[in-house]
Amino acid sequence: MGERGGGASSSRDLIFQDGCLISGSLEALIEHLVPTVDYYPDKTYIFTFLLSSRVFIPPHDLLARVGQICLEQRQQLEAGSEKAKLKSFSAKIVQLLKEWTEAFPYDFQDEKAMAELKAITYRLTQCEEENGTVKKAITQMMQSLLLSLAARSQLQELREKLRSPALDKGPVLKAKPPATQKDILGMCCDPLVLAQQLTHIELVSATVCLPRERVCSIHSEDLMQIISHVDSRDNHRCRGDLTKTYSLEAYDNWFNCLSMLVATEVCRVVKKKHRTRMLEFFIDVARECFNIGNFNSMMAIISGMNLSPVARLKKTWSKVKTAKFDVLEHHMDPSSNFCNYRTALQGATQRSQMANSNREKIVIPVFNLFIKDIYFLHKIHTNHLPNGHINFKKFWEISRLIHEFMTWTQVECPFEKDKKIQSYLLTAPIYSEEGPLSLTEPEDVDAACRHGMKHTRESCFNLDMG
Repeated sequence: MGERGGGASSSRDLIFQDGCLISGSLEALIEHLVPTVDYYPDKTYIFTFLLSSRVFIPPHDLLARVGQICLEQRQQLEAGSEKAKLKSFSAKIVQLLKEWTEAFPYDFQDEKAMAELKAITYRLTQCEEENGTVKKAITQMMQSLLLSLAARSQLQELREKLRSPALDKGPVLKAKPPATQKDILGMCCDPLVLAQQLTHIELVSATVCLPRERVCSIHSEDLMQIISHVDSRDNHRCRGDLTKTYSLEAYDNWFNCLSMLVATEVCRVVKKKHRTRMLEFFIDVARECFNIGNFNSMMAIISGMNLSPVARLKKTWSKVKTAKFDVLEHHMDPSSNFCNYRTALQGATQRSQMANSNREKIVIPVFNLFIKDIYFLHKIHTNHLPNGHINFKKFWEISRLIHEFMTWTQVECPFEKDKKIQSYLLTAPIYSEEGPLSLTEPEDVDAACRHGMKHTRESCFNLDMG
């Protein structure tokens, strides 16, 4: 990729260790992002810096600084009348902008960022009147960006229409449903099929917003909001911050609603024999989710069965064959920072890396644990080193986690969509957390402790942000 030249700050203010960039001043890191005639930044650096830079500088200000550096370099090249080098440099700048708009198109929903982008591309086209290739590349880039922004804008409008408190948790049951109402077994009695449909919901962003659907694709910059939100040292906020946070909340809400759906399905059944069958069915579904690599749905199902209205069903649990459930709880044991789960996740990751089919590539981590990993990595390591440099080693690691997660989310779901089953999962009424209590057997504290692990799931948005 060539060596970065152009200025003493590049060598003095960037620190490398074993060939890896570990720290630098913000200005030097920005300069390291901008191509020269003989240099183009590594793709991993582009992604990592563009992702992490928003903690320190708003995207539109970063883009303005990039444009300024580009202009200075162009002026130097023009003074030397080196047309071949000018064309090469222009092509590299367009390539950098293309990578930026593709990786983080949401940045350009900000009018200031879009204005800066247009200013840079305008200067390039004015100076490259004879270079049709550059003009064509810019036109294609802008068209793709505008299409992406239009799609996101439409999705946001649909989200806002459904963002009422009543719909955030789906339809809520306050009374016992009629006996004629179908339950989940009436829709699907095959645990594998239901696990596949849950995986489909986890992986595929739907075009129609439903109350409990994963209506918002999670993007890299959304995940970086976890850091930007809690960072008191660099307290700028970009337009759309609340929207991005809502993207995370909406996915987190899917977990909560799936847990409550499981509890609802169990508690609404009157006969113990049928309740036993329902519990064993969900245990098998969770097991199939584990085998697929869908740990998020698996954890949600386990959490639902450990909610007190279900865990306290002493008579029902006494009839359940709990060996499979015990194995699942072992995998989700919270001790040693979920060591067993992390071992299973590592195995699924290795399988995914060597996979020849989309079926083997599926890895869906427990979302709130993934969020906590990013959050605590941020809290443990400082943003700045004692010498004032940005601790870029920290952001390499955060970027690696986010990039890995985004790679998993982009796997094409190999399972055929069953609209009826998914519609039920996404729209079936659920009880409020208090609702099922009046319908369950008399509470037995010992049974709850015996059959339910400590409810480990905790919303990532309830973390101490101090």
